[in-house]
Amino acid sequence: MRIDIMTLFPDIVGDMLCESVLGRGQERGYIRVECHQIRDYSENKQKQVDDYPYGGGRGCVMLAQPLYKCWQHICADAGRQIHTIFMSPCGHVFTQADAKRLQGEYDRLIIVCGRYEGVDERFIEECVDEELSIGDFVLTGGEIPAMAVADAVCRLVPGVLPDEECFIDESHWDGALEYPQYTRPEVWNGRHVPEILLSGHHENIKKWRRIQSLERTRDRRPDMYEKLKLN
Repeated sequence: MRIDIMTLFPDIVGDMLCESVLGRGQERGYIRVECHQIRDYSENKQKQVDDYPYGGGRGCVMLAQPLYKCWQHICADAGRQIHTIFMSPCGHVFTQADAKRLQGEYDRLIIVCGRYEGVDERFIEECVDEELSIGDFVLTGGEIPAMAVADAVCRLVPGVLPDEECFIDESHWDGALEYPQYTRPEVWNGRHVPEILLSGHHENIKKWRRIQSLERTRDRRPDMYEKLKLN
């Protein structure tokens, strides 16, 4: 899978996504993340990428043309139009189901990072396939949301993580939160690891973890718990 990220801060985004698990995934050729400086596609000497909004108001809006030229360059390199995502507080809230869908349905994505007061709506109408948000709050730009989406999608690509079990037991995979985890030592600050985890009885451990997962979901995310289909 390849993800192209359009941003005014490519070094920050690129450095973050080249570390740890995703960095190893790129080194091994399972994924590729490319960042594109939107300012390089500005049509004036000042490399301007924003201007005052029509109708008045505070702040500036990102110009459609530099965004469009950057988007065209990426699509031309691919030889086809790519599924384009714009990170926006107005978008659908991104979930693990979306991560599965994007990884399963597309082998190449463009993620557009807005700044200032947003981007010219005409670019969205012309080029964007879907808008995504990472929550009901506003950040100074789309870079953090773009990195979150790229991370969530890329880690599902076969080969990036050692085994499928690395993510199928995690929170949100099947609509529930993950069970609590423990490691050495057995006693820390007077707190003991649950005895069941030391028993070596794998079936009982599996049942205990399922119960913990359901109880944690019920207590912390009743909205998710209500949607679970329990036998």
